[in-house]
Formats: sequence, C-alpha cells, structure tokens
Amino acid sequence: MLSSLIFIPLLGSLAILLVPREQDRTVKWVGTIFGLIPLLIVAYLWGQYSYSAQGMQFVEHYDWIPSLGISYYLGTDGLSFPMVILTALISFLAILASWNIKNRVKDYFFLMLLLETGMMGVFVALDYVLFYVFWELVLVPMYFLIGIWGGPRREYAAIKFFLYTLIGSVIMLVGILALYFNAGLNTFDMLALAKHKFAPAFQFWVFLALFFGFAVKVPVFPFHTWLPDAHVEAPTAVSAILAGVLLKMGTYGFLRVSHPTLPEAAKALAVPIAILGLINIIYGALAAMAQKDLKKLVAYSSISHMGFTLLGLAAMTPVAIQGAAFQMFSHGLISAMLFLLVGMIYDRAHTREIAKLGGLFNTIPTIAVILAFASFASLGLPGLSGFVAEFLVFLGSFGAYRTFVIIATSGVVFTAGYYLWMIQRVLMGEAKKEYLGLPDITARELGTVVPLMIFTTLLGLFPSLLMDIMNPAILGLVAKVGGM
Repeated sequence: MLSSLIFIPLLGSLAILLVPREQDRTVKWVGTIFGLIPLLIVAYLWGQYSYSAQGMQFVEHYDWIPSLGISYYLGTDGLSFPMVILTALISFLAILASWNIKNRVKDYFFLMLLLETGMMGVFVALDYVLFYVFWELVLVPMYFLIGIWGGPRREYAAIKFFLYTLIGSVIMLVGILALYFNAGLNTFDMLALAKHKFAPAFQFWVFLALFFGFAVKVPVFPFHTWLPDAHVEAPTAVSAILAGVLLKMGTYGFLRVSHPTLPEAAKALAVPIAILGLINIIYGALAAMAQKDLKKLVAYSSISHMGFTLLGLAAMTPVAIQGAAFQMFSHGLISAMLFLLVGMIYDRAHTREIAKLGGLFNTIPTIAVILAFASFASLGLPGLSGFVAEFLVFLGSFGAYRTFVIIATSGVVFTAGYYLWMIQRVLMGEAKKEYLGLPDITARELGTVVPLMIFTTLLGLFPSLLMDIMNPAILGLVAKVGGM
C-alpha cells in the first residue's frame, strides 16, 4: 500500500507525458485523478491503522543492493503517518488549485505529480539511501516549478532554493555515511542504526551534520533566507505545498533520524536548539509584522510557527513532542490555506501589496471570511488546531525552559498583532473603487480550502483524532532519548 502511495503519482506523471501537449484539459483531469487516488488510499489506510501498535505498520522490505546493505524498506508509524495524510491532502488540493495554469500545462502537472512522489517517499522510507533519494528528488520539480511558473524574480528564487537545500543535503549525506561506517553493521536500515550505541563525541559531530541538512528545510534561523523569496515568487499552489509539506520534512528528520539515533547529542544540544526555536518565533513574527506584501507576511509567519516545533523538540518531554508533531500537521493545514487565499486575492486584485488592498469584506465576502478564519487559526484562537499545538508545546516545555516559554508567548502576541493588523487593512473599511465587482470564490476554489477548514476545526475541537495516532511512537521516542 505504501508503494502505491509513492508510485501512483509517478505513473500519473508518466501518463501525462503520453497526452498531446495541446490537450490542456485532459492533462488537468489526468493530474487530478492521479492526485486523488493516493488520498483515497490514505483514507483506507487510516481506517486500517492500529492506534495501539508500537512499531511500524504496512511494512514493505526487500533487498535492493544487498552487498552494501541497501534495501527497499518502507513503513509508517505515529511520527510519519500524519505526514502521509498531510502530503496526500495538500498535494491533491494543490493540483485542484492549479487548474488556472495556462502556460506549459503538461510540464507543470508532470512536475507536480513527480513532487508528490518525492515527498511521500521521504515520509515512508526506512532505509537511509532510499530516504536520501526521495529527499533529493523533491528538489528537482520544486526548482522548475518556481523557476518557470514563478514571479518576476523566479530564477533568482529557484536557484537560491536549490543551492541552499542542496548544500544542506550534501552535508546531511556525510552524516549518513558516517553513521553507516561507524556502526559497522553493513546496513542503511534507519531502525537498526537507531538501536546502535554511538560514542558521545561521534554523536555530536554527526548530529551537527544532520542538523544542517534538516535546519535548511525547516528553515531554522539563520538558514531561512531562501524561504521568503521562494514563497513570493512561487505559483500559489506551489507555495501551499512548500509551506504545507516541504518545511515539515526538516522537522520530521529530527523526529525520525537525529533524536532517536543520536540521543546523547540531542540532549547535549537541546539548549541551543531551544534558543534557535525562540529566535524563529520572535524574529519570524517581527519580520512578518514589517512586511508590505501579503504573501511575504505569511512566509515569515511560517518561519515563526516552525519555531514552536523546535522548542518542543528541545524540551523532549512527551507533551512537548506531541505539541511539536501536532504543530507540524496543524501548520501544514493553516499555511496551505493562507497561501491559497492570498493567491485568490492576487488573481482578482492583481496586487499583494497590503496598502493597496482594503474593504474586501464588501467585494469578495466569502474569500474574506475564510481568510479571517485562517488568520485566527494561525494566531492560535482556542477551538482551532493552532491553539492546541502551541498550548502543548508551552505546557510540555515549561518545566525545562520556563524563561524561554515566557519569552515565546510574546511571539503569540506579535502574531495576533500582525494578523489583526492585516485583517483591518486588507478586509475591513470601505471597498476601493477598482475592486468593486470582483468575482467571489468559485466552486473549485471553495473545494481547495473547505477541507482544510474542516480539518483545522476538527483537530481544534477533538485533538485526540491526531494525538491517538502519534502517542505510541512519541512515547517510544521519549523513552529512547531519555526525556528532560
């Protein structure tokens, strides 16, 4: 079943190559169908998922290159299955949001499905070589999606994205090879290497190598500068995937690789990681407050919100790591929704400059109401998923990092400030003449944001829907690391 999640989008991308270039509508339908199938499979797997199981589920394990200990090893647990759900959902909604693409439609949908293949592979791979193959595969379609269909500075943003992430990936590969050779087990099996006890000094240096690769993806300050450029220049649907899924690959790397495999280094470096998380929270919020471009505001907001995940990872208590993992899923939903809505506004008003917008409640009321909903979800309004995630992180981190938590709450205040300021400037007041008569949301656009609204609300009211999946794996991780 996990192989089908990876290779059905790949089959879809190959099917698109067979469609004549001028048949844009056929290409879009093929892309949509092959984007929907993995979502249906995930829904089936969710029904079959055992909430009480401690180990991996839906495992597939075959020898690939036995002489080097490389295998085709797939599996999912409470750390990765929420990301599998998120990837299938956001990918399908992004494809649905891409029906307004008019330039090189065949190439675009081919790359979107290839991107889904890479992302899905990262979250289910349990062999380091397989993991790295999928990790690198993601770079190629994302580079072209930004570089060809992006804004005026698309080539600069695409190259910057590619170079930052490639350099991080190469350093991460050095860390992976160090684990392989030092263990002497002749295997790249993640779970087997996680059971091996490495020397503390060795753990420290390998942790730093892996940290660099994962930190660029999150992104952690000061490796974050590629993100605002990539977001601003990327097409709307690609921004939704970038914020909704790609950033989570970095924090997933910490949960799957760094912490369980190098627990002593994780504990030794917990305070620096907590400091970096705190910087992300405060710096990202202040930078968002200073933005004049609506899309850039949401981009810096992502940097701020991923800081909560870092803080939870540093605390290493069960509740804090629950909050970190919950934040990964919740932020994926909310950030994707925000970028889709910003794209809808830009398609109508042809500007993202906050000062030029205004009174949109009076012209496009449905889009405006949903944007207000997404903003409140992002600032942590009780009853929505963002509140649950941040509350768990604060609650779980308070014992270990009381001062940091107190300072981090100012980030929540700043977040409320810039979102309320944005709502007041963009949505309220009298409508400007040039925006009178703008068409409101279409049925297709509604279909891209309503599922995200439903998930955001359900997880805010019933967080156990997600926490019951995550808990066994998180308790195992905390036991492995030793907690704080």
